[in-house]
Amino acid sequence: MTEFESQRREAAEDVPSPVASAASPTGEVIELDDAPPLTPAAPLTPAEVRAILLSLLLAMFLAALDQTIVATALPTIGRQFHDVGNLSWVITAYLLASTAVAPVFGTLSDIFGRRATIITAMGLFIAGSVLCALAPNISVLIVARGLQGLGGGGILPIVQTVISDVVSPRERGQYQAYFSGVWVAASIGGPVIGGVFAEHLHWSLIFWINLPLGVGALALLLPKMGKIPVFHRRRKVDWLGGLLLMAAAVAMMLVLTWGGTRFAWSSPTILSMLGAAALLALSFVWHALRNPEPFLPLPLMGGTVVPYAMAAGGCAIGVLIGLTVSMPLYYEVVYGLSASASGLALIPIVGVSVLGAAFAGRATTRWTHYKRVAVVGNSFAAMMCLGLAVATPLPLPLLLAVLALLSVGIGTVFPISLVSIQNAVPRSQVGTATGAMNFFRQLMASFAVAAFTAILLATLGGGVPIGREHGDAIAAIPPDAMIAAFRHVFVASAALMSVSALCMVLMEERPLAGPDVAADLAE
Repeated sequence: MTEFESQRREAAEDVPSPVASAASPTGEVIELDDAPPLTPAAPLTPAEVRAILLSLLLAMFLAALDQTIVATALPTIGRQFHDVGNLSWVITAYLLASTAVAPVFGTLSDIFGRRATIITAMGLFIAGSVLCALAPNISVLIVARGLQGLGGGGILPIVQTVISDVVSPRERGQYQAYFSGVWVAASIGGPVIGGVFAEHLHWSLIFWINLPLGVGALALLLPKMGKIPVFHRRRKVDWLGGLLLMAAAVAMMLVLTWGGTRFAWSSPTILSMLGAAALLALSFVWHALRNPEPFLPLPLMGGTVVPYAMAAGGCAIGVLIGLTVSMPLYYEVVYGLSASASGLALIPIVGVSVLGAAFAGRATTRWTHYKRVAVVGNSFAAMMCLGLAVATPLPLPLLLAVLALLSVGIGTVFPISLVSIQNAVPRSQVGTATGAMNFFRQLMASFAVAAFTAILLATLGGGVPIGREHGDAIAAIPPDAMIAAFRHVFVASAALMSVSALCMVLMEERPLAGPDVAADLAE
């Protein structure tokens, strides 16, 4: 890490100025006359960069942890509150809130600055955590989880935006690999920690633990915020546009969450919510086209970089999350694994992707043609998916090895898509673009889960308990039927990864601003 920090300081004069970078050839230009100073009063030292990085990693760990830590504690919570029917809302409330506010916090950070928005996001997250720990009943817990989700959904885009303020695009991919590692650690460790707290201590500790960690992250970060370069631009907030976008997101997430499971896709409930989501989305577009300063500028989402990078990352995260949700069912029916063993068997899917992200992050610091890593990685992942569709069932060790290779290929797209997006937009709109990217990725993840679930339900019939406690409900499913159903899931995964690779091919590969590296392996 220090190697890149020293290069950044020595070659700072080679980094294009933020004002120059705002004049993009695609016409993505905004007025910066009323912007605050665009350079820090003094350069950040390597120690300050490390302190900022540590605080950001801790903040991201909290946001990632609370997406998974509650799952294993749900049975205990249900027994204490004598309410099992509404337990799913403990997860759903957080998911809906965090998805809806991702673009909101990204845009607000471009208007009010990173310091104000990270304090707000962390404050909401900590307050929601305290209310969750003190909740006297399931209804209060659900509301508190929604409040916690408002903060958690804002943490991720702001963290990714702050690191873009600290290091140049060429170096940024290296740091994004660290964030991928933290996300993986939280995804794997969350269910384990939640289960230990619920079984041996008390379930409220899964929320109390956020208090010291959140305060510690702010204590590390805030003293250094004054030296971070300022790129935000004060302007009038388009609150109506933000509300329309959030309402459309919530309606669509409910459709993707409930469709095919709680309600049939053709049911009046799903059709009405789908119509409401479409109407709200069209209203948002109509409003954005007529507002001189919309909440989410639609031209920012166009061009030759942003839409392709967003689609590539969205398809990849969709496969990753979709397989994570559905594969336990395959493990239990085909290989006879227990629920806990099935969870451990997910590590090759969830955990190994960080290796691909680390390699791709390193490539952005050294290679001129950095996107080739993601093109090759996604194409390789697509071939692994097709191989699974043809060769399944495989011996379990071989299956886990193939899934690990697939995960490495998927991981290559995440740092490259993020860095490409942040490198292509004006510096004063990086937060907006980053929030929109996280929003789209979450929607694509929900879409993939819904699509894989629909495939399994169509092949196996209704009543398949995907993504929930299976109990004895899967005992009647023949292994041959499950194998045949998952062949279709693997083909769908291959199709999504092929789209991701194609988007990377079509994406313009703009030079990354930052210090040149002598050992450029591509030339």
